[in-house]
Amino acid sequence: MRLASTLLLALLALAPALRAADLKLVRIWPEWRTAESFTRISEYLGGPENTSGQTVLRSQPAERAGFYFLTRTETKSAIAGARIELQVLLPGVEKSKTFSFAATLPAGSHVTLTGVTGKDWPGEKTTPVAWHLAVITAEGTVLASEQSFLWAKPAETK
Repeated sequence: MRLASTLLLALLALAPALRAADLKLVRIWPEWRTAESFTRISEYLGGPENTSGQTVLRSQPAERAGFYFLTRTETKSAIAGARIELQVLLPGVEKSKTFSFAATLPAGSHVTLTGVTGKDWPGEKTTPVAWHLAVITAEGTVLASEQSFLWAKPAETK
């Protein structure tokens, strides 16, 4: 019985590492989206926002217009209790801004739209200089991350 308990505890300790290998960020498309681009016919008929099966996360939930990071993920099992941490560096600003979103990623292939919206984004004409997106467990383990080319400091050449 004691061996079984020890084995179970060891497997539970390895669970975040197993999930980390399981999650894949397939592609990230950063782009500006207007509020109207989210409106579906069902809303005109009195229905709530139709996300078409995608997860939509917004820094200002009441504001739809903003700069979004459309992220396609693949995972063998659902990941609950995670958070998406998005860091963006804006033109003319020395320090990056960090936005954190609670998220659950379903099993299989899934699209999540992570948006910096409303007063959090300067406007339609602004694009980030650099960005970094990470999916992190409640315990703080980074399951997967991706960044723009300019996020990392280039190696110095002699």
